[in-house]
Amino acid sequence: METESLESFYELKAQKVPDNINSAVGHFNVFRLEDCLHDRPVRYARRDYYKITFIRGRNRYHYADKSLEVNGTALVFFNPQVPYTWENLDDDTTGYFCIFTPAFYSEKSRTILTELPMFSIGGKPSYVLDNEQEAAIATVFEKMLGEINSDYAFKYDLLHSYLNELIHLALKTEPQANLYSHPDANSRITAVFKELLDRQFPIETPVQKLALRSAADFADNLSVHVNHLNRAVKASTGKTTTAHISERLVAEAKALLKHTDWNIAEISDSLGFEEAAHFTNFFKKQTTVTPGKYRVV
Repeated sequence: METESLESFYELKAQKVPDNINSAVGHFNVFRLEDCLHDRPVRYARRDYYKITFIRGRNRYHYADKSLEVNGTALVFFNPQVPYTWENLDDDTTGYFCIFTPAFYSEKSRTILTELPMFSIGGKPSYVLDNEQEAAIATVFEKMLGEINSDYAFKYDLLHSYLNELIHLALKTEPQANLYSHPDANSRITAVFKELLDRQFPIETPVQKLALRSAADFADNLSVHVNHLNRAVKASTGKTTTAHISERLVAEAKALLKHTDWNIAEISDSLGFEEAAHFTNFFKKQTTVTPGKYRVV
């Protein structure tokens, strides 16, 4: 699966590639959505940059192995680890989006992007907005647009502040109880396990291999006994370690089957199965259909 670079992004939009695209302090830009809509479909791919889209109208997103339809106004967050595309389902779509590199954010922030709920693997990427939230976020984007072409010497400091404001406006739409926390030791070890699991994905090429496949593999990596890991994960989530691993494998398998032209043997091998038949049996047990049938449905 290809990864779209910033250079490719600008070339697709028939714009000059900015001089600061490879700056050590990162890159940021902001656009009106309607200025960038065209007849060419948005390809399903990973990007090497982050993106936040504020969108009004009826649209459908394909995000990893999931699809999400939004009819109204939403703020949607995309990260480089997860492939995506979107479909415009009406002619009245308007909004804004900004793109930025990890370096732009980390240069001026102590927060780790992947620890934020909207950018974490398996986190919540889409936030439906009410009228008050819509107005507040539209105002932030208008400020960004006004600032990006200004001559103000510290404009990128200000743009970073606006970016943080978008993130916190989204976080405030959720009850405080839903925000990330580690109340006990079981939760902490479970969080580290899930981070290790997610860090192995996405699978970029058929020759990429998973290093950690079993509960014992993860326990060894965490320097804990496998029984301790299993108890902690089950206590925190209600599901076994093996169930979490299987769910993540199935999610990646579905994405690879639907959005690459790799054959079944290549997908099987990249996911760490010794034989394609083992992968087929695993996939059918988890989904009730074979990989081949899932691909053509």
